[in-house]
Amino acid sequence: MTDTELLAQRFEEQRPRLRAVARRMLGSTAEAEDAVQDTWLRLSRADVEGIDNLPGWLTTTVGRVCLDRLGASATRHEQPADTAADEPGTADEVDPEREALLTESVGRALDVVLRTLGPTERLVFVLHDMFAVSFDELAPVVDRSPAAVRQIASRARRRVQSGPSAPETDPARQRGVVEAFLAASREGRFDDLLTLLDPHVVLRSDATAAGMGGAGAAHGSAVVAAFFSGRAQGAVPAFVDGAPGAAVVVGGRVRLVLSFVVTDRIIGIEVVADPDQLAAVDLVLD
Repeated sequence: MTDTELLAQRFEEQRPRLRAVARRMLGSTAEAEDAVQDTWLRLSRADVEGIDNLPGWLTTTVGRVCLDRLGASATRHEQPADTAADEPGTADEVDPEREALLTESVGRALDVVLRTLGPTERLVFVLHDMFAVSFDELAPVVDRSPAAVRQIASRARRRVQSGPSAPETDPARQRGVVEAFLAASREGRFDDLLTLLDPHVVLRSDATAAGMGGAGAAHGSAVVAAFFSGRAQGAVPAFVDGAPGAAVVVGGRVRLVLSFVVTDRIIGIEVVADPDQLAAVDLVLD
């Protein structure tokens, strides 16, 4: 097998993921396919030997391609009409677990994102909140600092959570869900944690938090509930970038913050402990 054939094979392995990113960015299967093809053309012209993480490179590149397309048609805000279920012949190509995470867990929130967010906010939200691309990786894509990207993600998340078409994202109810989660975590009530978590919940911790005993990245309610059961002993409710969250304060110093994405249940948890990231957080303690 030639180098070109091997590269094409590796690209095809990533095609379902790239298609999923592009479809959620652009809201159209046809445009998503064009974006994926454009990504392949960029890869074929790139210095492949200098790419350490091909899946990550492809994910951020397809995101950049989509951002360019959205920028060229910034006045378009239509709701996507075609989904994977409407595409004959593609169901077998898409990973069922990933599709469940993207379509079932996000639900109404995704609809709000695609209809209300600007191109940069949409890119950051889709790649970070749905595909776990780090702020450091996203920063050069949108020409911002990692701290600024985090603020963009927080702003997009607030729009999702305050969308008028999603009554289950009422801030008071979100706060109640977060407080119930913290209480169940402290008291080790595993079954209650399962009830509060979406089956496809995503947990992400930055490198600093992971070094302090965090989970790094985890998926699924059972895994996330098991991780938090008996924890959160020092966590207190707080508002993180304007949304209900929590913080751990030791000796008067904030050691880490927890951000939650809540629709009817918790669909995402982000744990941040990096000092620079903490400094960029708009935090209000109770």
